Amino acid sequence: MRKLLSAVVALFLMAGIVVAAEVTITKFDKDKKEVTVKDGDKEATYTISDKTKVAILDKDGNAKDGKIDEFEKRLAKLPKGGIKVDITTDKNAITEIKIKGGKK
Repeated sequence: MRKLLSAVVALFLMAGIVVAAEVTITKFDKDKKEVTVKDGDKEATYTISDKTKVAILDKDGNAKDGKIDEFEKRLAKLPKGGIKVDITTDKNAITEIKIKGGKK
């Protein structure tokens, strides 16, 4: 019984460390490599780095690896409403970004 209880507690602690959510990126600071995201009414600022994984999803949901440099170029030209993405965060850093691909 103790092992089961310990496993459940460990599971909840690990789930609290990494959070995934669909958000809208509203601002990008190229010098600081910070993005401001809006999730409903809440706004938060996260950092991105060269270690941040970028995945581009096609219409079927298949992921293709992207490059952080290309994503930063896309952020430099943010549309007025922002960009909707799925992000995975660890504390105040984004570890993974999933973008829905556009039409060609």
